[in-house]
Amino acid sequence: QVQVVESGGGLVQAGDSLRLSCAASGRTFSSFDMGWFRQAPGKEREFVAAIDWSGEKSYYADSVKGRFTISRDYAKNTAYLQMNSLKPEDTAVYYCAAGPWATTGGKYNYWGQGTQVTVSS
Repeated sequence: QVQVVESGGGLVQAGDSLRLSCAASGRTFSSFDMGWFRQAPGKEREFVAAIDWSGEKSYYADSVKGRFTISRDYAKNTAYLQMNSLKPEDTAVYYCAAGPWATTGGKYNYWGQGTQVTVSS
């Protein structure tokens, strides 16, 4: 069983930065693709960013490209989402997910409980 726990959310002003962390338990971290998703009130959950198991390939939603950066630290079993130039429309609950080959057709099998990010104008 893999547990995924997000942290780092908060209330910030437009233009500020935040870094979300996603700590994953277990030895399988290095073999899992990691992803970030978000869900705003009244909206569907949407993809934000993902990074493959090797750390060599990353993917971004158009809405965050150039502002957000996903990364991973194998020594800490942790994935990160660096969010810069935040906008009010980035306000949402952010979820981290992990799964084998998730970025190439597999599934995100493990999900965190989410962390709230609120951006005020």
